[in-house]
Amino acid sequence: MKKSYQAAEDRYQKMGYANCGKSGLKMPRVSLGLWHNFGESAKIDNVRAMCRAAFDNGITCFDIANNYGPPGGAAEENFGKVLKSDFASYRDQMIITTKAGYGMWPGPYGDGGSRKYLLASLDQSLARTGLEYFDIFYHHRMDPDTPLEETMGALDQAVKSGKALYAGISNYDLPTTLKAAKILNDLHCPFVVNQIQYSIFNRSIEKSGLKKKAAKEGIGLVCFSPLAQGLLTDRYLKGIPKDSRIKTDGRFLTEKNLTAERMAQINALNDIAKARGQTLAQMALAWVLRDGDIASVIIGASKPEQILDNVKAAQSAAFTKEELDAIDKIAPAL
Repeated sequence: MKKSYQAAEDRYQKMGYANCGKSGLKMPRVSLGLWHNFGESAKIDNVRAMCRAAFDNGITCFDIANNYGPPGGAAEENFGKVLKSDFASYRDQMIITTKAGYGMWPGPYGDGGSRKYLLASLDQSLARTGLEYFDIFYHHRMDPDTPLEETMGALDQAVKSGKALYAGISNYDLPTTLKAAKILNDLHCPFVVNQIQYSIFNRSIEKSGLKKKAAKEGIGLVCFSPLAQGLLTDRYLKGIPKDSRIKTDGRFLTEKNLTAERMAQINALNDIAKARGQTLAQMALAWVLRDGDIASVIIGASKPEQILDNVKAAQSAAFTKEELDAIDKIAPAL
């Protein structure tokens, strides 16, 4: 019988926290995403070790989606097992989120943004995790085939039924974000966040104006893929490792992404990171968090050591103007 888990007493001294938009909900500067490495083939002891390492270092937010696995639902099931075995007594100290929006089951009702799909998916997610509620329930993507009022109405019901505390959206562009915010505000539904992709290599939210407009409007931003699927790490500085995501997955990152120009950028950014006394990953995470517009950055991990390394980004020194200018020159917001 494994010894019962006791969280580190100094965990809240290791992490900073920021309000999510204009709400009172404080997000850890670094959150743990369960997109990869938490599915059916994952070893439950490693899943448990990663969740423990995260929580012991002040990471209170665990980000899931109904389709995370593979197969879809597996990440929620595995996280539910760890919740039951290790974290039952810590539930009120955790932010647990899930999403619905991508395909989950056959037929016309297992995908998109309809009221039927979202509320059915929410019930399934609660059953898989064993939870009574999620802290944030997100619509995972824009759906042009469903009226936005219907989708936002479903999020509103999720909150008012007690199955979620806050409503969120993900992968929404600026115009649709503002429309969604107005609908939810008119419904008096606590809408707090848009979860969006952002990194040194992907600055689309800067170009579109979403980053600054969300901050002005009090809409929280939580960012995923801050390391550009691993490109902004030291993983590829000496070639492509056999156990890298390029070799083992290949859905979102392929060898074609590692052009000579990209490798030159990675090496130049790594030089700046070294001069700051950081790994490239730590610097890339700190850069996303640099100006207070982003409430939290979501990291992925395959082992606890990666989590410990990334947590240090939340404690890093501020960037100088010269450093920021150098990063902009290497990887400009085109």
